[in-house]
Amino acid sequence: MSGTDGRSDAGTGGTDAGGGEAAAAPPAVTTPRGRRPVVAALMLGMALAAIDGTIVSTAVPQIVGDLGGFTVFSWLFSGYLLAVTVTLPLYGKLSDTFGRKPVLIAGIILFLVGSVLCAAAWNMAALIAFRIVQGLGGGALQGTVQTIAADLYPLKERPRIQAKLSTVWATSAVAGPVVGGLLAGYADWRWIFLINLPVGAIALWLVVRHLHEPSRPRPTTRPTVDWAGALAVFATGTLLLTALVQGGVAWPWLSAPSLGLFGASAVLAALTVVIERRAAEPIIPGWVWRRRTIASVNLALGAMGLLMVAPTVFLPTYAQSVLGLGPIAAGFVLSVMTLSWPVSAALSDRVYNRIGFRLTAIVGMSAALLILLAFPLLPYPGEPWHPALLMLLLGAALGLFQLPLIVGVQSTVGWAERGTTTASVLFCRQVGQSIGAALFGAVANGVMAARLLDAPVTGLPDDLDAVARTLEDPGALSAAATDYLRRAVDAAVDYVYIGAAGAAALALLALITLAPRRFPVITETPAATPEPTEPTEPSEPTEPTYGTAPGR
Repeated sequence: MSGTDGRSDAGTGGTDAGGGEAAAAPPAVTTPRGRRPVVAALMLGMALAAIDGTIVSTAVPQIVGDLGGFTVFSWLFSGYLLAVTVTLPLYGKLSDTFGRKPVLIAGIILFLVGSVLCAAAWNMAALIAFRIVQGLGGGALQGTVQTIAADLYPLKERPRIQAKLSTVWATSAVAGPVVGGLLAGYADWRWIFLINLPVGAIALWLVVRHLHEPSRPRPTTRPTVDWAGALAVFATGTLLLTALVQGGVAWPWLSAPSLGLFGASAVLAALTVVIERRAAEPIIPGWVWRRRTIASVNLALGAMGLLMVAPTVFLPTYAQSVLGLGPIAAGFVLSVMTLSWPVSAALSDRVYNRIGFRLTAIVGMSAALLILLAFPLLPYPGEPWHPALLMLLLGAALGLFQLPLIVGVQSTVGWAERGTTTASVLFCRQVGQSIGAALFGAVANGVMAARLLDAPVTGLPDDLDAVARTLEDPGALSAAATDYLRRAVDAAVDYVYIGAAGAAALALLALITLAPRRFPVITETPAATPEPTEPTEPSEPTEPTYGTAPGR
């Protein structure tokens, strides 16, 4: 995959490799008051995507009871995840080509249309199809909101907006299950989709009314979209993620479906490379991987997506099966991570302004590595505050890791490349999560199978999910068998956390070996008095910003 840009990390010199368009775009003068409606729209748009998974998961029993389809209900989440992940590169390129506003508006509308269709679903197959429609809008929301957040604020102020977006995710993680449970229990599960309509309508109105992109020079040639490359990326991602999500669940890893999907995705990946090399404006340009800064951040955040599977997927099972907590208490053990994450992210600028983006991220991931390695050392069965404390610390460490990398990599490109760059980062993180779910699921089930070979009684379940369901009924087993199963779950989750520590080590390796010591932040000629330069990074760029139009 190649583009026409051969710019190296060093010596950016204030030029934008996308043909000079970003550097030539005049910065729009705005005030903090003018930005507030746009920030509110971004937070509401992010809330739509952030609360989706948590609010739906709590209503699954009611949905299955009404529509049936228990054997395929997991596709309510997998289908949405697939659609979000594989469309991120396309939306990133479209926002760079045609602007952020039309892409964001289209994403909100598509998400709301999908929500209405989900509320009207008549069976599980229809609901899964409409969830995919929702995911097509969710991909535009996630990538474009993050890109506009970087456009909206200069480098020094970006931690503020990123911290606000992190707070949205934290609030959604806590509020989603509560709202979903209330609606499913006291109203109807269809309301979990209809509740998106007023939130999305307000976000849409704010975007249409207050988001005004600065005028840019008209291109000398008509903008083109690499639809062949987009289709190839979409098909490749769909087959690969389907193999990762369903492998070991719907069919064995070494079965014909798994091998066929992996083989077909490999062939399509090769075809995608050929198509993108020939495209004038590729969906995934080659410079995304040729520039050390972007490539290292992509790999590091992909590894972070991998390790995030340990707390988000396996910690609730540990809390319920080993500690004996109920679903709400188990959710609280995990949610404390979302409380410390935005606080750490908001304060990270005080660190990277002194020591730089790369070193700040290394410090954060080094702390995360130690915390993940500490999890297997917890006593059995232990107290609930033990894992809760570790998750609190892990959230703080990952906040110190992720935000400096996102802010830093967005600051190394101009306007015309920022959407593509942001989408590539989010895409790699999403793919890392899918790989982690498949990999660590196989690890956990392998440990469970090995432990159950020596079980004190026969007839016990042989995989982690089945064991967790069995432990929900303590009277079904003897005390000795129950304790044995709890210890087996404890061992399985311990190995998952060791694997997550390995992913943390991979993230560190990517930063240490590939990332430049100082991120090459672009310096553009400001229209007014320039901001003071950063003490440890190159000078701060003056980017086009958004706000209310003159006279409004």
